Amino acid sequence: MAEGLRIVLALGTSAGGVGRHVRMLCAGLAEAGHRVVVAGPRGTDEAFGFGRAGARFAEVPIGARPHPLDDARAVARLRAVAARADVVHAHGLRAVAARADVVHAHGLRAGALAALALTAARTPLVVTLHNAPPAGGLAGRIFAALERVVARRADLVLVVSSDLAARMRARGARAVAPAVVPAPRLASAARPPEAVRAELGAGRRPVLLTVARLAAQKGLETLLDAAAGPYPEEPLFVIAGGGPLEPGLRARVDRDGLPVRLLGPRDDVPDLLRAADALVVPSRWEGQPLAVQEGLRAGLPIVATAVGGIPDMVGDAALLVPAGDAAALRDAVRRLLGEPGLAARLAEAAAKRGADLPGEREAVAAVLRAYRTAGAGAVPGRR
Repeated sequence: MAEGLRIVLALGTSAGGVGRHVRMLCAGLAEAGHRVVVAGPRGTDEAFGFGRAGARFAEVPIGARPHPLDDARAVARLRAVAARADVVHAHGLRAVAARADVVHAHGLRAGALAALALTAARTPLVVTLHNAPPAGGLAGRIFAALERVVARRADLVLVVSSDLAARMRARGARAVAPAVVPAPRLASAARPPEAVRAELGAGRRPVLLTVARLAAQKGLETLLDAAAGPYPEEPLFVIAGGGPLEPGLRARVDRDGLPVRLLGPRDDVPDLLRAADALVVPSRWEGQPLAVQEGLRAGLPIVATAVGGIPDMVGDAALLVPAGDAAALRDAVRRLLGEPGLAARLAEAAAKRGADLPGEREAVAAVLRAYRTAGAGAVPGRR
């Protein structure tokens, strides 16, 4: 791979982790001398600034839900971006001089549309699955069909959790490997822990922190059930994040007098992590969540649900419980607070795992290895 590759990174609608991941790859791949085009909805470029990361942008209408007309347009545009220099030029992408060496799609929707776009092409396709598909109902059947499309066409599927790997192998994927999602270095604290705890009104009470979008996936109703206690040490549960469930959660906290503080969106998560006594993750499903990575970096003991990629991430640094089981979550918190030496052992294990988490350089090196595995750079007719 001495000569720089021509890489198309495709993604659908994103306001968070997937978009940040793609932007990180743009910057790292461009710095390494590769030419990158990002294909996705206009809003993603506005949100993440792929051009400032060294990539060119091609607008492709890859939405979060199926839309026959937009999906047909997306397939045609992806095919053009990957294969036709003159069409790419028409959209200001003069850095691309020929057919792409590899297309790397992020998410099941983008992966399936890219698979359809490349049906008759020899361009290698890599697909990263960042999230679990819906379970059951019409949406579940649609996404199962998309999984089969990706499994048939993708040269390599990268996954953020072992359960996604098992799903794609069951669908017939020819090659499946773990995705490397980098953990950012934890920013320096702006305030001492004592000042943060004073703001929270915690006093000497244990502070149990949850950092999450207030959405159904995050299992926050289960957290409130568990917060009702009772607990011998009267911990304070602190939830940092905003989202559509906030009014209902706040109403329940007030109605039931729960020991819970809803902070809303915060830009001082590093300060909160350093002031907390433990991180609690009650999610119904997660891939490789940023909050868990940051908790490990901060050396916090963790209580989490045993879902998705969490068990592989935390290893022996967490107490794991089934998703949706408030009694098990409550018992784990009681054990953490009451068993002598347990919190210290988990904190030590977390710090060790946090120090070993991959960074951005490792993530970029991993995708370049994935492209080589998929056949990039060995495509006949490359110029």
